[in-house]
Amino acid sequence: MPVEVMQISQSGECEAERIARGLRRKDLTLVRELVERYQYRLVRYLMFLTARRECVEDWAQETWVRVLDRGRQYDGRSRFETWLFSIARNLAIDDLRRRQNVSLEEARNEPLDLTSPFVTAARNEEAARLASALGGLEPIYREALLLRFHEDLSLQEISHLVGAPIPTVASRIRRGLERLRLHWKSAS
Repeated sequence: MPVEVMQISQSGECEAERIARGLRRKDLTLVRELVERYQYRLVRYLMFLTARRECVEDWAQETWVRVLDRGRQYDGRSRFETWLFSIARNLAIDDLRRRQNVSLEEARNEPLDLTSPFVTAARNEEAARLASALGGLEPIYREALLLRFHEDLSLQEISHLVGAPIPTVASRIRRGLERLRLHWKSAS
């Protein structure tokens, strides 16, 4: 099991523990800091997960409301972004099911909007090709690749977030990379 490197403050407290303590107190200054630090990543994750641009801002806002309401549930033993993405993922999936009885598998048939934050931030041809290739992947592979390589989460963190065993996560990453390579070669 990999050892995580946690940021340690001058008082000797790790960043995750500081966040957990602040969320238990419902520290609005801390929540504003977290929104500022993680909002872009949260929106990007939801966009690539669901390809539903029209819903992403609402889901992101509701995620932050739940972070504040359920802050006591975060114990600081894992990275904050893993917990944050888990809340957002569950919220999006539940909302999609309620609205249209749509699963993430069915959402893959919808085109991915290439004006997403990822493409806008990258602003080059290779990023556009990569976004197009990622958009063509099934959601379980796209999500695994995004969490591993773009959000830099460990296999264990991804496993916890998506509720799948580590070997399944590793398999999704491997298969996603294989499919991405095939798409990349065919587009060349």
